[in-house]
Amino acid sequence: MCGIAGFIDQPSRVCDPETVLRKMTSELAHRGPDDEGFYASAGVYLGHRRLAVIDLEGGHQPISNEDSSVVVVANGEIYNYRQLRLDLEEGGHRFTTASDTEVLVHLWEDHGTGMLEHLVGMFAFALWDSRRRTLLLARDRLGQKPLYVHVHRHGLSFGSELRSLMAHPATPAEVDLRALRKYLLYDAVPAPGAMLSGVRKLEPGQWLSWRDGQLDFGRYWDIGCAAVPDLPHDENELGEMLWQRIADSVRMRLIAEVPLGVFLSGGIDSSTVVAAMAEEVSPRTIKTFSVGFDNASFDESDHARTVARHFGTEHHQEVLSPATVIELLPEILGSMSEPLADGSLVPTFLLSRFARRSVTVALSGDGADEFLLGYPTFQAHRLARLGEWVPGFVRRRVLQPLVSRLPVDTNNISLDFRLKRFVAGLDYPRDERHFVWMAGMGPREQRGLLTPDVVAETRDLDVFEDVVRHRDQVPARDEWDRLGYLYAKLYLQDDILVKVDRASMAHGLEVRCPVLDHRVVDLLTALPATMKLRRLTTKYILKKTMRSRLPESILSRPKKGFGMPIAQWLKGPLRELAEEVLSPAKLRQDGIFDPAGVRALLDQHLAGRADHRKPLWSLIAFQLWRDRYLG
Repeated sequence: MCGIAGFIDQPSRVCDPETVLRKMTSELAHRGPDDEGFYASAGVYLGHRRLAVIDLEGGHQPISNEDSSVVVVANGEIYNYRQLRLDLEEGGHRFTTASDTEVLVHLWEDHGTGMLEHLVGMFAFALWDSRRRTLLLARDRLGQKPLYVHVHRHGLSFGSELRSLMAHPATPAEVDLRALRKYLLYDAVPAPGAMLSGVRKLEPGQWLSWRDGQLDFGRYWDIGCAAVPDLPHDENELGEMLWQRIADSVRMRLIAEVPLGVFLSGGIDSSTVVAAMAEEVSPRTIKTFSVGFDNASFDESDHARTVARHFGTEHHQEVLSPATVIELLPEILGSMSEPLADGSLVPTFLLSRFARRSVTVALSGDGADEFLLGYPTFQAHRLARLGEWVPGFVRRRVLQPLVSRLPVDTNNISLDFRLKRFVAGLDYPRDERHFVWMAGMGPREQRGLLTPDVVAETRDLDVFEDVVRHRDQVPARDEWDRLGYLYAKLYLQDDILVKVDRASMAHGLEVRCPVLDHRVVDLLTALPATMKLRRLTTKYILKKTMRSRLPESILSRPKKGFGMPIAQWLKGPLRELAEEVLSPAKLRQDGIFDPAGVRALLDQHLAGRADHRKPLWSLIAFQLWRDRYLG
């Protein structure tokens, strides 16, 4: 796992470009603490920071082909590199390292952009072909590894994180207000957008090429586009096929020359990963890691211990105190080079720090919820269809006032929290309501918190336009296919995977997600909805399949989510920070958020009249990011 950065400067406009390259690359030192490398030639500049995982001695980057006409810097892992290497050697290519990255230069020589279809892995890379005068940028199918791009008059720049591009003189230090409004809805900026004007993210499964100033884009893969032949009709056979694909994916991700472990929450997804690992190696050698809270409604540590005892793993656990979180919170949120309002970022950051003391690589169970309809909002979708029969005036005049009178309970996913968000979403169309349920701030709430100037400047924006865009391109059989696709695009790739990547790489920890092997995803997307959501039972086929492999208490427990007690802490240990970051004087100076609207929101929460944990957290996360990078 690494960090990459670079730029094209033709004709030469950048003063002291090699110093700029080193600054861009140094911004990614946390991603690659073991080594650095550079390439500079004829206006092309590539930088690399390395976290050594495979070929510890010989895997220095940049890596080139036999005559050095093709050079690459890469972030991530190519899991099938050994087979690819054998095939390439049979075709006459010579290798000088044992690194997985070296297959990229030779695949390019043989296949051009078609090389991407041969790769199994998580990656983002930049490849320069001096003979063709072509730069290729590419990102893995699911978007596990990030890549930001800024195209400008005299070339382009790229980097693994937004902070790297900020070190390039052509990058504008200006908030994209349209991206900000989407952030307030989705808790993250959906790709291809970015929080800085003019910067974009390369989308998952996409490549970009630059040749003499001409840009070209292409997509080599998308979710749900691959057919699975001979899909069994028998549930047991189907479950066994799913288990074998997950097990094969786990086996492939055990390749490493450094200590390896697994994040264990005690949920079915991470427990399934542990079960697959336990069939490959002695359970006593498996290091499992979890964190807990002293608030029982957020704590999952007992479930993690249950799974660890079941398999006999070497379990490591840390309980997070409010004092620890408060002390590190500015560092955690400030370390995000693009703001992210997902509250689970904080425990993921601290879990990564904890695990890094013992291992360099950790497996996780991310991805199953989106493709197996595992979130409570999918259950709510079924119930909401019944609620659609209730006339709108009844919802607004009876249901909403009734629900609003429920006592405020700040525990994790409390009844009043769920009911209030459920009813609030009923006024929106079916697909859009999911992101209101999940959101920090829906479009109506945003207008009360933004200054009139920001509202006016973004008045033509439909914050749901990304839902519409993805909905128009999804190859869906039914609404469940469509919802799974939307969650994968607008929640998994832009929120969950961003969180995992930034939180882990802040500590030089590589996280691998076996469920996100595209061959596993192809099978999951091919399954009929009844194999995913059976009445109100989520992840039906996975739970059925794992019944003989996991404790019953793990299979039957409700989903809790990996969060922290933000609502309660805002009234106590987080209050001072919230008051400071969201002070009227500061907000007036910034000119984005309306001081009176924000103050009313904070006062209502502090007085216990409402639970505004999500919008307040979105505002705090953004303001801390702005203070660090644009202040």
